[in-house]
Amino acid sequence: MVSTHEGLQTARCFNNTLMYCLLFGTPRMRALPQIDKVLRTPDACFEGLTDFPYLPHYAEIGGLRVAYIDEGPRDGPQVLLLHGEPAWSYLYRKMIPVLVQAGYRVIAPDLVGFGRSDKPTRRQDYTYANHVAWMSALIEQQGWQGMTFFGQDWGSLVGLRVVAGMPERFERIALGNAGLPTGQEPLPQAFYIWRALAMYSPWFPIGRIVKAGCSKGLTDHEVAAYNAPFPGRAYRVGARVFPTLVPDGANDPEGQVNARAWDEVFKQWHKPLLTLFSNRDPITKGGYKIWQALVPGAQGQPHANIRGAGHFLQEDSGVEVAQALAQFIHNNPVVSN
Repeated sequence: MVSTHEGLQTARCFNNTLMYCLLFGTPRMRALPQIDKVLRTPDACFEGLTDFPYLPHYAEIGGLRVAYIDEGPRDGPQVLLLHGEPAWSYLYRKMIPVLVQAGYRVIAPDLVGFGRSDKPTRRQDYTYANHVAWMSALIEQQGWQGMTFFGQDWGSLVGLRVVAGMPERFERIALGNAGLPTGQEPLPQAFYIWRALAMYSPWFPIGRIVKAGCSKGLTDHEVAAYNAPFPGRAYRVGARVFPTLVPDGANDPEGQVNARAWDEVFKQWHKPLLTLFSNRDPITKGGYKIWQALVPGAQGQPHANIRGAGHFLQEDSGVEVAQALAQFIHNNPVVSN
């Protein structure tokens, strides 16, 4: 029997989800963008990645090939890991074995424009809404559900919008150096420096950029692995565009969508939410506070400050983050009504 409180909460969740879908649509309600100029990184570029032995899976989404890693037991609880900018699923190589060993099915897509996924060559094809639509369509096509979402950097900006559009598919949220900006909060000076580099610098070395975001550095092999998906300038269009898509200003249309997601979904999110932010990230420093303060499901969770890790905490402290994530899932089982 469902209690009155549970019934009201379910009705509220349904109404909020319906309102969000009416405002912004779902993959079924809107057509995916049609992209006709695309590059695909040759498979040879990924040879020699001995520390990333996972076979890629592929799905066709709106005419684009989208790659994803899918490891662990088929019937295990699903964990969705979304990488940020300018990385790819290689970023999660230290976390995947820990989560698989704990019995979870780990799914790590490459965002369009990154990793083994196709790379549109026109800047205008890379929009915030398109990235959300592509990932939403992938999840819907594959039938993934009962997921725990973990996102960092742009993985959170995209992933949280995906969660807001289909909350019934997600049981938990974990965030590491993450956010969902509305354009009304101040952005740190470090972000504006990064955005200017992406926009204007003739030199855009992906691997060295990722290395600069790690407090513990990377080996030459690891730098080369981050460079692998981008063998030429035209392959890096998506990576250069991402910083320009961060909502900045109250009139930013995508910021307004994010603000509605906050109001309609996350401020009323009663499922478990965990923050795992590092203490040496100049971009998202202190960003966990708003999640802990405004999201009901964040109350009473063992939020952690990952000490000594930089922006890419999956590199600096991947095992620690994965262990905390596995414990979070274990301690918050799905409760059947």
